[in-house]
Amino acid sequence: MNQRPGNQLFDAYFTARDMREVFCDQGRVQAMLDFEAALARAEARVGLIPQTVVASIEAACRAGHYDFVALGEAIATAGNSAIPLVKALGKQIAANDAEAERYVHLGATSQDVMDTGLVLQLRRALELIESDLAQLGETLSTQARRYVGTPLAGRTWLQHATPVTLGMKIAGWLGAVTRSRQRLRELKPRLLVLQFGGACGTLAALGEQAMPIAEALAGELQLTLPDQPWHTQRDRLVEFGAVLGLIAGSLGKLGRDISLLMQTEAGEVFEPSAPGKGGSSTMPHKRNPVGAAVMIGAATRVPGLLSTLFSAMPQEHERSLGLWHAEWETLPEICCLVSGSLKQALLVADGLEVDADRMARNLDLTQGLVLAEAVSIVLAQRVGRDTAHHLLEQCCKCAVAEQRHLRAVLGDEPQVTAELSAAELDRLLDPAHYLGQAHTWVERAVAEHSALTA
Repeated sequence: MNQRPGNQLFDAYFTARDMREVFCDQGRVQAMLDFEAALARAEARVGLIPQTVVASIEAACRAGHYDFVALGEAIATAGNSAIPLVKALGKQIAANDAEAERYVHLGATSQDVMDTGLVLQLRRALELIESDLAQLGETLSTQARRYVGTPLAGRTWLQHATPVTLGMKIAGWLGAVTRSRQRLRELKPRLLVLQFGGACGTLAALGEQAMPIAEALAGELQLTLPDQPWHTQRDRLVEFGAVLGLIAGSLGKLGRDISLLMQTEAGEVFEPSAPGKGGSSTMPHKRNPVGAAVMIGAATRVPGLLSTLFSAMPQEHERSLGLWHAEWETLPEICCLVSGSLKQALLVADGLEVDADRMARNLDLTQGLVLAEAVSIVLAQRVGRDTAHHLLEQCCKCAVAEQRHLRAVLGDEPQVTAELSAAELDRLLDPAHYLGQAHTWVERAVAEHSALTA
C-alpha cells in the first residue's frame, strides 16, 4: 500500500497514536467503505438488490485494496474523496463479479458516504476521548483527596491572595472534566446519526423503498436515523467541536496552572520526571513543563479551528461549495489535538510531584500578609468593618516598610491587642485555620465525579 509523504515529526507529541489511527488515510477510507458495505446489506435486506451480490461488494470494501496516493490525486480533480473511491470500488468489484458492480452505491450521494464515514470515525474518537476523560477524572479525584488539606498560596492577578489547598485546586480541574463528560454524554444521540439523503436529500432514486432502506442502513451501522438528512445543517458536528473546544480549554487551564507552579520562583508542583524529559539543549539544569506545553498549545490552536466550523455553518441550499470542504480536515484535527492534550494530562495528573514544604515557605513569603483578611474579618466584628480594614491596612504597610512579620506588627498595635489575644492572633495567622470550605469543594467535586462514573 502506497503512502504519501507526511509531516510526522510533531505527531507523537501533539496527538495520541490511537486517535491518529482513527483519522489517518486508512481510517478515513475504511469508514467510507463501511458505509458502502452496509448500504449493500441494507438494500439486499429490503429486496432492492440481489442478496447474492453482497459478498462481492463486502469483499471489496477493505481499505487495504486501494492506493491512497492515487485516490489523493484523483480527489484534486473530483472535488471530494467519495467520487474516486466509489469508482475504484466499482472496478475492484467488477474484476471479480461484473453483476455486483451494478449495485454499488445505489441511491446514495458522495456526501452520504463522507458524512456517515466521518460519523463512524467520530464514534470511535468519542469512545477514546470519553475513556481518557473518565481515567483523568479518576486520577484527579484521587489526587484531590490526597491533597485536600495541603495549604498553598491562592493567587489572584498572579499575586498571593489568601490560602487555598492543593486539593481544592485539583478539584477545580476535576469539576471541569466532569462537566465535559456530561456534555459528551448529552450530545451523543445528536451526533451519532446516519447521513443518507441521496442527491438532494429526498432519496427519490429509491422510490417507495427509501425509508425501509434508510432504517435498515442505520441499523447495519448502529446509528440513529435522524428526522431528515443534514447535508447542509452542520450543527451536530459543530456542537461536538464546541465541546472538544471546552475540553481543550479546561486542559489548557490545568496545564497553565501546573506550568506556573513549576516556575523556579514557585517550585511547588511538578510534572513527573523521566529520563530526557523537559531538558534543554544547552542548560543541564532545566526541567521544562513539556506536558503542560501540549495542553496550552492545544487550548491555543483549537479555538481557531473551531471558528472554521462555525464559519462554515451557513451552507448553501442542499449542498455546499467550499464551506463543507473547509470542515474535512478541521474536526479531525480538533479531535487529534484534544487527544494529545488528554494523554499529557493523564501523565501529568498521575505523576504529580508535590513539594508541600515549599508551599509552606511560599505562604510565608509575605510574612503573614496572606492572612490579613482573616484578622480583619474577626476584628471587624469587634470594632466595625471600616475601622478594622483601615487598621489592618496600616499594619500591613508597616510590616512591608519595616520588613517585619505581620504577627509582630499586630502584637505591637494596642488597638489590635485590646481586642485579640496572643493565642487568637497566632491562630488567625496560621494558614491551616483559614481554608474555608476547601474540604467541602473537594468532597463535592469527588462526589459528582463518582456519581457520573457509577
